[in-house]
Amino acid sequence: MMNAPLNTGKTLGFDAHNQPVAVPPMPDYNGRVLAYTATAGFLAVGLHEAVFASWLYWLLAASLVWPHVAFVLTRRTPLGRSHRIRNKMLLLDCVFGGGLIGALNLIAIPSAAVVLMLSFSCLIVGGIRQWLYGMVLMIGAMIVSAAIHGPPASFQAPLLTSMASIFATGLYICVTAFYAHQQARNLMTAKTQIQNQREQSIALSHKLSKYLSPQVWQSIFTGERDVRLETQRKKLAIFFSDIKGFTELSEEMEPEALTELLNHYFNEMSEVALKYGGTIDKFVGDSIMVFFGDPTSRGQREDAFACVSMAIEMRKHMKIMRQKWRSQGIKTPLEIRMGISTGYTTVGNFGAENRMDYTIIGKEVNLASRLESLANPGEILVSYETFSLIKDKIMCRDKGEITVKGFGRPVPIYEVVDFRRDIGPNRSFLEHEHSGFAMYLDSDKITEKERESILAALEDAADRLRHEEL
Repeated sequence: MMNAPLNTGKTLGFDAHNQPVAVPPMPDYNGRVLAYTATAGFLAVGLHEAVFASWLYWLLAASLVWPHVAFVLTRRTPLGRSHRIRNKMLLLDCVFGGGLIGALNLIAIPSAAVVLMLSFSCLIVGGIRQWLYGMVLMIGAMIVSAAIHGPPASFQAPLLTSMASIFATGLYICVTAFYAHQQARNLMTAKTQIQNQREQSIALSHKLSKYLSPQVWQSIFTGERDVRLETQRKKLAIFFSDIKGFTELSEEMEPEALTELLNHYFNEMSEVALKYGGTIDKFVGDSIMVFFGDPTSRGQREDAFACVSMAIEMRKHMKIMRQKWRSQGIKTPLEIRMGISTGYTTVGNFGAENRMDYTIIGKEVNLASRLESLANPGEILVSYETFSLIKDKIMCRDKGEITVKGFGRPVPIYEVVDFRRDIGPNRSFLEHEHSGFAMYLDSDKITEKERESILAALEDAADRLRHEEL
């Protein structure tokens, strides 16, 4: 019988170091030797019982030689480099098998044994398509061979020949099925290992994301940005802030308490920055640097507006944080001062191939830092470029001009007052602060349930003040 081995390619396994390695299936050579030896076995029995014509002895010898010839053809010659050589050799085996069936005069059980082994091999190696091609070639070769050798005297074979054919077919199917089971088991093990490694990689990537701005992390892991030393010129809105009075506070507090306060401050401000889509560049001491416009941008005007909106919310949120710190015994009033500029900067990966920092450089960065250092506590200073982009939505006050290194002319600066919609009697928030009293009210963010409890608290506070006045 001319048949093919079970060989569906290589599956994945893992070595002692938990690294993926190829787990080979049943080799071509071994599978073909098994198939042709099984065929030679029942041919020998049939020839011994004179079921088959004596001239088929040469076919018995050919069955034992052909696997070695096929090995030489597919491994030691240019034919071995042919695409999908395994499938092509199997089709050739189907032609040989069809010729053998015709030469056996279509005797039922030996012929069925050949068909079963060929069908099993085709289905495992190439699926339904390979099986269809193989069966067409086999039937064609069988018809030609049967026409040459003439009709059979009988389709029946003696018991011993039939049993030998069944045994040979069963042996081949069992051995190939065993290899298929081994491959399936290795595949399931590899799948489990790959899933575990994937989960570990996801967990590790989330840990590493803590060291990068979410926008940068997202662009790297989605493939939008390559991790290499490259920069580009882009127009960005740059924000700087620091805490006024932090140096004095650091002399009063223990390092552990100061670290906890600073981390709480950074966490709260980072959430505000991410809410508005800012790319957090770095934390330096008590300073925060954020920019808008890279790696994602909504346009120059929207980027500038988002940056200033973030600064206004940070200023408001600082009032809430001051109340909390005061309740924890921190009496030093902490205020933030902020500076914002808009202009072209160089943004990208700076550093070395093995250690990069995603940041920005340029005179606009220096201007934003200078504005932050000039701002009074609670004040937001912006450059003229920023002012021109936000003036229709945000009220600003002219603060004159300053001289900045790198700029040929004095730079006009402006103080951010508030959103235009929040100025006047219909504003949504109120704030009031004295020693022993602090209030920040944003009615747009209060739910109906919270409204009742706030009114009750205000009434209690008013009653107490009136009682103490009496």
